[in-house]
Amino acid sequence: MQFRDLIRQYQHLKPSIDQAMLQVAASGSYIMSEAVTSLENRLAQYVGVRHCITCANGTDALYLALRCWDIGPGDLVFVPDFTFFASAEVVAMCGATPVFVDVDSRTFNISPDDLESKIASAGTLYSGTPRAVIAVDLFGLPANYDAIRPIAHKHGLHLLEDGAQGFGGSLGHRRACSFGDIATTSFFPAKPLGCYGDGGALFTDSDEWASLLRSLRVHGKGTDKYDNVRIGLNSRLDALQAAILDVKLTAFANHELDAVNQAAAQYSSLLAGSTQCPCIPDGYTSSWAQYTITLANPSRRDQLRQQLQTMGIPTAVYYPKPMHAQTAFAKLPPSDCPIASSLAQSVLSLPIHPYITQQEIQQVATALIQRFR
Repeated sequence: MQFRDLIRQYQHLKPSIDQAMLQVAASGSYIMSEAVTSLENRLAQYVGVRHCITCANGTDALYLALRCWDIGPGDLVFVPDFTFFASAEVVAMCGATPVFVDVDSRTFNISPDDLESKIASAGTLYSGTPRAVIAVDLFGLPANYDAIRPIAHKHGLHLLEDGAQGFGGSLGHRRACSFGDIATTSFFPAKPLGCYGDGGALFTDSDEWASLLRSLRVHGKGTDKYDNVRIGLNSRLDALQAAILDVKLTAFANHELDAVNQAAAQYSSLLAGSTQCPCIPDGYTSSWAQYTITLANPSRRDQLRQQLQTMGIPTAVYYPKPMHAQTAFAKLPPSDCPIASSLAQSVLSLPIHPYITQQEIQQVATALIQRFR
């Protein structure tokens, strides 16, 4: 059993993916080609925004967004404490300071109440000017943007949606990557929509920001290829990855998103009453980058993982250390994020992907229930 079975996915999509890769190889156009432009148009339409700007990876996407807003030294950016390192890393890369915000105990996403509190107290703990909020769509579930957006805008802060894990999720009639002033996603292979290497994208309705982001991703170029009007990056999605993503986007929209939600529903039905299953609030849809349970007895997590591994059941821990406990941020003021700290000790992610079978889910659930008794 694979944690996220990319080989099984490839076997299902093999004829179309092979053809797409061969077409790119035969075209002789490998960088910033029509394949990239076509994919960007499809992605923008799927998400429901005016512009999609692809780039080399999800971390670059976050960094480019902050660069677009001229975030730098002396600025404060509010980041959830329970997330992947890149969400906060890019803030430091810009020379700004990340301020860590606790998360909701049910959804694991950034807590609007604690965000309001951390904004109010930032001036007493940090030397800097609040500039932006990064909200992460953790494990596939969009953050509570109905509450977060008003808070950000009340304080004059940009809202950056980190949808690296959230592509395909939704809140009401809107899809993930449409909620931020700028939103980003990652096409890392294990993400809900992944390529066969690294890749990322940004989404926005702003014509001005879209134009600036297109310049920043290619060395800050101007209207002429060799007239560089600003300092940028070399951060382009290549044509081969774009062609693969084009095929996988069709499969994702047509059946994969539904299939992974069915898998999650089966897990939740089988595990109900035995452990704390993921919470999907009314009106939300997750794209299930991870299916993460919360253990009542965290001290048994390592032993449980070892027992499952001997049965051929892989598991993972996302994330064993919150942001405020990362060595790289040791010099920042102490952060009070008790929920994030608790989750880091008690979460456990189970195998899930669109091609997992009902029998495999039953096997995982049965093994867990037996060990919870």
